[in-house]
Amino acid sequence: MKFSIRNLLVGLVLIIVLAVVFLRGDQLAELVETMQRGSTIPLVAAILTQLCKYVSQSFAYSSCFRAVGEHMAPRATLPLVFGTFFMNTIAPSLNLAGTTLVVDDARRRGISPGKATSAALLMQITIDGAFCTIMILAFLILLVTVGLSPVWFLLGMVVMLLVGCMIGVLVLGRKRPALMLKILRPIERLVNRVRGVFKKPPLKPWVENIASTFSEAAGLIGHSPKPTLKAYGCSLIASTCELSCFALVGVSFGVTSPEALICGYVVATLFAMISITPQGVGVVEAAVVVAFTMFGETAAAGTAIGLVYRGIVFWMPFLIGAILIQRTKTFQGEGKKAMEGTEKNRLEGADKMAKEIDAMVQAGTGAIPPVSEHEQPHKRRNGADRPSRGR
Repeated sequence: MKFSIRNLLVGLVLIIVLAVVFLRGDQLAELVETMQRGSTIPLVAAILTQLCKYVSQSFAYSSCFRAVGEHMAPRATLPLVFGTFFMNTIAPSLNLAGTTLVVDDARRRGISPGKATSAALLMQITIDGAFCTIMILAFLILLVTVGLSPVWFLLGMVVMLLVGCMIGVLVLGRKRPALMLKILRPIERLVNRVRGVFKKPPLKPWVENIASTFSEAAGLIGHSPKPTLKAYGCSLIASTCELSCFALVGVSFGVTSPEALICGYVVATLFAMISITPQGVGVVEAAVVVAFTMFGETAAAGTAIGLVYRGIVFWMPFLIGAILIQRTKTFQGEGKKAMEGTEKNRLEGADKMAKEIDAMVQAGTGAIPPVSEHEQPHKRRNGADRPSRGR
């Protein structure tokens, strides 16, 4: 049965890839034709630097898991980097589809869902935080050159707000877990109500378990900042590689103005992040043209650069993701037996913790009791105990 399910998933991925190629085949043909008009060496260098971005992100993912007291080698997180892109492309959901893949893959490796979610959230924070660093630099360049558009400024503030909200989730889980419980309980009731409609039993007290693991993960991050800083550094390198890719594509088509290239990259990334279309397809290209014309570049150059750059950052990770996603534990179907005892212990601990947390909430305290050793969701794969909160 496991083998047939895996074949079904592989077949589904193949159908999706063929559908995307069929629907956007004309864009792919236009991409190849446009690339032939640019200089070959800068385009090859652009592709290589973009690949370096994904390698850097795999190290960032590894550091994010280390920040929450778990271990995943970069070779294990590299398929997740491409797999999350693939999932977020075929199922636009504010990156929730990709996060689901990360959490399920980690769960099959014996990592608790709460810690996996914390690692995925921390990864997104470092990615957006690294981009914000480059964005602020670009905005300063705009202020002293052609002026900063209010629209772009507002879009930048939206990104900053999103980063602040994600940081707030981790802080809330650590400092005010009782408030987090109050926020999550209506969601739990809604989920159980929907399950009741389909005659499914209610879920176990996952709200308490998520709150406790978020609190534990936030404590580990706070007491061990080095992996978090390393993750941010890797994400900053990744964003720099992507900026270099954009700049090399611009050089390939005759644009050499540093201001135009830096600001064009920021505008392209901003619109890709907030666009309602998958990965900002169609919107980003138009935004790049507008950005370049503000710096005196031709619309033809902006169109060619936008098309080729979007082709590199869309088609390459999409097609690689369709292949590497099959290397994840989710598609391989591994780790289920190893998780049976872990899931049982985790739920037993959550049942006990639910009663203690409810008592504390009613008493007006905001602290979550520490998880005892026998209630720990799991041990590390190498058999070592988890690090304590105070480490």
